[in-house]
Amino acid sequence: MSQISVDDILSGKKKIAVIGLGYVGLPVAVAFGKQIPVIGYDISKRKIDLLKQGIDPAGEVSSEELKKAAIEFSHDSEVLADASVYIVTVPTPVDSHKVPDLGPLKNASQTIGKYLKPGDIVVYESTVFPGCTEEICVPILERTSGLKANIDFFYGYSPERINPGDNVHTLENVIKVVSGSTPEITDFLADLYGIVVKAGIHKAPSIKVAEAAKVIENTQRDLNIALMNELSIIFDRMNINTYDVIDAASTKWNFIKFTPGLVGGHCIGVDPYYLTYKAQQLGYNPQVILSGRRINDEMPLHVASRAIQMLAEKGISALGSRILVMGVTFKENVKDIRNSKVFDLIRELRNYGAHVDVMDLIADPEEVKRIYGETLISEPEGKFDMVIVAVAHNQYKQLDMDYFKNILHDNGVLIDLKGIYRKQEIPFRYWTL
Repeated sequence: MSQISVDDILSGKKKIAVIGLGYVGLPVAVAFGKQIPVIGYDISKRKIDLLKQGIDPAGEVSSEELKKAAIEFSHDSEVLADASVYIVTVPTPVDSHKVPDLGPLKNASQTIGKYLKPGDIVVYESTVFPGCTEEICVPILERTSGLKANIDFFYGYSPERINPGDNVHTLENVIKVVSGSTPEITDFLADLYGIVVKAGIHKAPSIKVAEAAKVIENTQRDLNIALMNELSIIFDRMNINTYDVIDAASTKWNFIKFTPGLVGGHCIGVDPYYLTYKAQQLGYNPQVILSGRRINDEMPLHVASRAIQMLAEKGISALGSRILVMGVTFKENVKDIRNSKVFDLIRELRNYGAHVDVMDLIADPEEVKRIYGETLISEPEGKFDMVIVAVAHNQYKQLDMDYFKNILHDNGVLIDLKGIYRKQEIPFRYWTL
């Protein structure tokens, strides 16, 4: 059994290290750092340099919050030698074939293994398929360290529930699920996270259960949005506004209100593939989950084809038409552009021969250029045949039709994917999902 106690952590005798300081890891490090000294490690020197200056490149944690936290930031892995508890919060994306990319997770495990000592505890928070921690991560720890799991070192899993842009459902205010490699480690993790999580702790009976709980949370949401997207396609052909239907249906007490849209980001658009990957390994081909994924993945193509159709109805050729896309982040009011389906929409529009300008007041222009090769404009220039408001940023919600009159031709088309202007009097051809 590990000799580490929560009192050791609180007294500073033993240290926590958070590996990966992105949208998940940094809030975890800050939450603990307000109570105890923490080691914050990330492979990105640029990110570490910014964090040392009190700047969160993701824009999720304020400079004031960073100053309140006692975090030793470093991109040098040797800093991990001082840790006894390692919390892994690295990305777990999928590749171009929708297959889980465990590269960051494997690399983090290998790095930790170099510094792992008898009695240490490794906790994974990254979203994975059930069994990944014990089948893939732990063997790497053992091989790299030369130590044996549950004899020399211990491990656990506690799925992250960070919601970028959400100041209400923070780490402290959401129930934390934990599970350890032994009952004693489960108890330790419950006490450890209890230092910062005030909403309560749920002890899952096994690590696989905790892993599965995380992956189905976003799978369920993905399927609900897929249903709304399919309904929006059907209602569009019936000339019915989907949002009007949702408003009416929402008057029933047990109707769950979801809305259509482009499903991107690092969670909802990715996590289901981790579950289906494992299911297929076990000889079962998921039907409902993959069907929902297929609908959501095809929505950019649907929006693009509908947009070109609407231009044609106005007598405007797609070839050479001017289209402005407003908003590229995967959700409103966040800087996160990971797996944003807006870029798929832009690519589809250009495939039709349209000239597409792109703007977003929140996204980092350098990051957009580096990852997607897209240059953001700061202000619209001239008039456009079509404007597509793809993300419901607060700045865009405040716009009125006078704004669009200045940037749209009189016979132009306004596409409002999230329906934020649908209650205004709109002088243009208008369409929403």
